[in-house]
Amino acid sequence: MQDQSPKKPPFGFATRTIHAGARPDPTTGARTQPIYQTTSFVFEDSESAAAYFNLQEYGNTYSRIMNPTVAAFEERLANLEGGAGSVAFASGLAAQAAVFVTILEPGDHVIASSALYGGTVTQLKHLFRKLSVELSFVNPDDPGAWRGAIKANTKALFAETIGNPGGNVLDIESVAAIAHDAGAPLIIDNTFATAALCRPFEFGADVVVYSATKFIGGHGTSLGGAVVDKGDFDWSNGRYPVIANASPAYHGLKFHETFGTYGLLMKLRTETLRDLGAALSPFNAFLLALGVETLPLRMRQHVYNANEVANWLARHPQVSRVSYPGLATSPYAALVKKYLPQGAGAVFCFDLAGGRTAGTQFIAALELFSHLANVGDAKSLVIHPATTTHRQLSDSELAAAGIGPGTIRLSMGLEDAADLISDLDQSLRRLS
Repeated sequence: MQDQSPKKPPFGFATRTIHAGARPDPTTGARTQPIYQTTSFVFEDSESAAAYFNLQEYGNTYSRIMNPTVAAFEERLANLEGGAGSVAFASGLAAQAAVFVTILEPGDHVIASSALYGGTVTQLKHLFRKLSVELSFVNPDDPGAWRGAIKANTKALFAETIGNPGGNVLDIESVAAIAHDAGAPLIIDNTFATAALCRPFEFGADVVVYSATKFIGGHGTSLGGAVVDKGDFDWSNGRYPVIANASPAYHGLKFHETFGTYGLLMKLRTETLRDLGAALSPFNAFLLALGVETLPLRMRQHVYNANEVANWLARHPQVSRVSYPGLATSPYAALVKKYLPQGAGAVFCFDLAGGRTAGTQFIAALELFSHLANVGDAKSLVIHPATTTHRQLSDSELAAAGIGPGTIRLSMGLEDAADLISDLDQSLRRLS
């Protein structure tokens, strides 16, 4: 006889930001996730210890590999993205490097968007050179460029949901189809959008990486990063022997065959995280998970402020260009409607007609905005990318990323929009 009882509807996004991964502590009854500030864990017996290290049982062994506080944060992120699971790292760049180290071999090829965060461009160029991995940058707005860059040894396509700092919005569905035609995964950096604004797995992406330092934590307190795997890419398609074949780094274990959906995640955790050692601290995991609890509320205010300020700047005579995809006049308006219906994020650039000198003077005159190298804070932030975050890039790479000599990047915080506009206005008036 079939069960006729009504099915419980799935919890909403806001509910899951608070409850996913968090349960009352079974020992003390503490409702807030405890901070397990410990290096290691006592084993029940010798047999259990051996089973943990053989990956026959899942349990805590050492906080460099897994920790209950970190695990709660990982579960929350995976739940919000709709992924099979997540592995957290000490920073966003550590998470990003880890996924490439895990899936690539010397001689492989990766295609990446040219409109990436400067630290990412630098990391990929130099890390891949050391790993003997080929790298091609393409215009992320041109599907033909992605398809034309495919080679027989292409093993991944990589882009940001919203480009940093140019504001390019990726046509995720189109690029995912190109990647899958080549038998490769699409890896998306979803830092600027977060799952509150866009869930790339719903449009065909396979792996999502995060700098949790930004909007996930939301208060500029803690470094952290994560890799979230959707869990359905076929790593045994003959192109990824490092995951499908017997691993010499783990007594001949075949990760994809053994763990299936969790094959990539297990290799990330038990080999890459183990060997690179870029573990997220329990205290930072606690603060990042706490930040997630207010993510949908914060993102609404971030987006509101960004829209108000971007539209005001677009009308200002001393501003030559505003690169915010949320503007009605943006070339990305249709993609925003499809992929970011709740808003186009809160980080964008604008150009001052006076160039580099005007940019320096403008930042110096601001009073409410904080001049620092971060985004996604509750406080509004400002920086001059060409001389800071993207300083290592050549002129051509800067141009490809949408950065000119007078480009200013803003990260809109949670203050009153009128106060932010007032601060920008007084600074611009000083320039004139």
